[in-house]
Amino acid sequence: MTAPHPLVACARSLADDLLAPHAEQVDQEEVPASHLARIRRSGLLGLNAPKEYGGAAAPGAVVRETAEILAGACCSTWFVQAQHHTPVLTLARGEGPVRERLLGPLATGELLSGVAYAHLRAYPRAPVRVTRERAGWRFDGTVPWYTGWGLNDLLLLAGVTDSGEVLFAFTEAREQPGLRASAPMRLAALSAARTVSLELDGLWLPEEAVALRTPHERWSAADRLRTVNANPAVFGLTEAALTLLDEDTAEPLRARLTEVRTRAYALADGAAPQEHLADRLALRTQASEVLGAATTAAVVTGGGRSMLLTNKAQRLAREALFLMVQAQTRESRADHLRSLAE
Repeated sequence: MTAPHPLVACARSLADDLLAPHAEQVDQEEVPASHLARIRRSGLLGLNAPKEYGGAAAPGAVVRETAEILAGACCSTWFVQAQHHTPVLTLARGEGPVRERLLGPLATGELLSGVAYAHLRAYPRAPVRVTRERAGWRFDGTVPWYTGWGLNDLLLLAGVTDSGEVLFAFTEAREQPGLRASAPMRLAALSAARTVSLELDGLWLPEEAVALRTPHERWSAADRLRTVNANPAVFGLTEAALTLLDEDTAEPLRARLTEVRTRAYALADGAAPQEHLADRLALRTQASEVLGAATTAAVVTGGGRSMLLTNKAQRLAREALFLMVQAQTRESRADHLRSLAE
């Protein structure tokens, strides 16, 4: 048998020894800095980073498997660290002074970054507007969701210019002139991930903080190619729910999980990103349906105990609701609703 990739083995060790044993407690409180300190030291934050900057440049299969493992163990902790990979990829694909200044510290875990860009999917509505000011850029508006406040070092912030250009820039993840955070939101799931909204009133960032500038239509096209795929975290959470079931109940659900995951990952590895979009979207929906069935079965198996907030099945069911709408687009929403109505 081939030995697992070192980062997969590391993720499994973290999941078994640290994340899973404390997941119910974390769910009711917040992701501890000590969890993130272990992840910072693990090398997992550099999964997607080039080796010359201290990263692993890991294959897609390794990236997916580590996501499955971490999400299945503690979805809140997984989600905080998952935010970090977008800034890393943005810098790895870019150029300029901000890449040279930040990619190394982000790849090695010296710095942990969050992201604030989901509002770009509301275009042509522009919740965050960007305008030229002095030798930099001014940000105004409201970021509806920002995860990891008080846990992250950096924030990769996005907005739209009057000309329809998307601009991403880094700043410190703290209150400062022009940037104010709400209290952490109480959510049905993942409150522990410390999600806030951000009010921007003249936040000024210098040109050298900019990581990406591109027309919105180009960014949106690339975003659709990413979000049309099934989320590995969905498969990890489904696996966790199956461990709570007896074998007679788990077996058919596991067969469905294996089929959907195999087909989804085969497309991810064997087809160009712009190919088979309808099939990818259908598999994303099917993955959510298997997750819903598995977590519902776990709740039913647990009976009345499943209503306790400290119960694993109940936590997984709430996390499943979150993953069904995380990174949702108009297309994925429509496809999922169509499937539910059939």
